[in-house]
Amino acid sequence: MPPRSIWKGAISFGLITIPVKVYGATEEKDLSFNQVHAADGGRIKYKRVCEKCGQEVPFAEIAKAWTAGDGRVAVLEKEDFESLPLPSTKSVEVVEFVDLQSVDPTYFDRSYVLEAEGPGAKPYVLLRDAMKSTGRAAVVKVALRQKENLALIRCHGDVLLMHTMLWPDEIRDVGFAAPPDDISATKAEVTMATSFIKELEAEFDPSQFKDTYREALEQVVEAKLTGVAVEESEEETGKPAEVVDLVAALKASVEAAKKKREEAAAKSGGTTTDEAKPKKATSRKKAAS
Repeated sequence: MPPRSIWKGAISFGLITIPVKVYGATEEKDLSFNQVHAADGGRIKYKRVCEKCGQEVPFAEIAKAWTAGDGRVAVLEKEDFESLPLPSTKSVEVVEFVDLQSVDPTYFDRSYVLEAEGPGAKPYVLLRDAMKSTGRAAVVKVALRQKENLALIRCHGDVLLMHTMLWPDEIRDVGFAAPPDDISATKAEVTMATSFIKELEAEFDPSQFKDTYREALEQVVEAKLTGVAVEESEEETGKPAEVVDLVAALKASVEAAKKKREEAAAKSGGTTTDEAKPKKATSRKKAAS
């Protein structure tokens, strides 16, 4: 059963209109905790109190407001947001088509899945197949969650995904984090670092990863509920040694990576390190040709 749609509108693709429903494409799996009084476990509750009259205010009577620099307050109702004079409030306007690789991932904010509604199935497929054949993604403007967003629509299998994006002025200048110009890596260091990277080359498969922190936290919660203590994991002792010789450290890292590959190959029934390595990027190029 699909999740509940959060928005309904239409993609404006030239003179073609595609009615769509928008759903969240992701969901968080973190454990949700309540705030309690440590002494007796009682839930902590908060009251919404008006600072002027001192009375508790029901959620239905709470409105949003903007306070100007001179102290004036503009209270906005739900109708004010719904009647904004913006075409993007009910329409996803395609601005341009771009190469997906040219978009810096830093701009991506949230991910949504688009579902064709009613007669929108045919033009939906048309847009999807056209973008697939050209290798392009659509840059659009859309109003979601009481905010106009820049977004990117791309193909993902048989569906279209929409990623809302941050505006340019919301991206911080990260130049402050750059190392000093007088620091550089030697050719030998780069060579060894490259060897280490090649040892860990793989096709990205997210199913191979799991949230071990959440699993450990669930064990702690279960132990609290049952009264059975959790076995403590073995921790490495001693202070990590400072890396003085980068080439030597990288060489040791390469050897450790090779050993890990061999152990993985042995467990899976393989006999060589090469057999244990995941397919590299070159195999993808051969398959595409």
